[in-house]
Amino acid sequence: MILHGYWRSGTSYRTRIALNLKGVEYRQAALDLRTGAQKSDAYLRLNPQGLVPALETDDGLVLTQSPAILEWLEETHPEPPLLPRDAAGRAQVRAMAAVIGCDIHPLNNLRVLKAVRGLGADQAGVDAWAGQWIIDGFTALEALIVRYGEGWCFGGTPTLADCYLMPQLYSARRFNVDLAAFPRLLEIEARAEAHPAFIAALPENQPDAD
Repeated sequence: MILHGYWRSGTSYRTRIALNLKGVEYRQAALDLRTGAQKSDAYLRLNPQGLVPALETDDGLVLTQSPAILEWLEETHPEPPLLPRDAAGRAQVRAMAAVIGCDIHPLNNLRVLKAVRGLGADQAGVDAWAGQWIIDGFTALEALIVRYGEGWCFGGTPTLADCYLMPQLYSARRFNVDLAAFPRLLEIEARAEAHPAFIAALPENQPDAD
């Protein structure tokens, strides 16, 4: 498999975590988002939206949008599971993931932040913009983890929610968000920092990191 992504992209990061947790072998094709490599003709033929990640499977399928990729991985590589066995548990994990994937991350991705800067915001303004959505989402997520977590976001093993959480914690620090109010999130982060699948997915451990 080939994962087209960028070392610091949150969506690429969450996909790497899931691939690693599943034990799926893949190689990476780096696209530098800062130079607009994702808008090249060659990549647009692969992914017409011009976003990362895109996953080329061994049988020639091209998958885009990280939620779809992670669900495909769960369906085609069911062990170890990243979703609970019961429907109610699966719904809760998907909701946790959506707190980040739908309500936090889209508001602090590269193209949105470029638009915020285009409206005249300096770096402090960008940090404030990103920080307010991160804090709102993390406040809800912290409460959900208190309710459902047993060492990870949901239960005692990593799930899709943890794949989403680690990249967003990484981004939160980039925007100087104070995380002291989120002890459960930080406990999960500490556990992930000792887990080989999460370590291998870290942005600084990618071949295109600079």
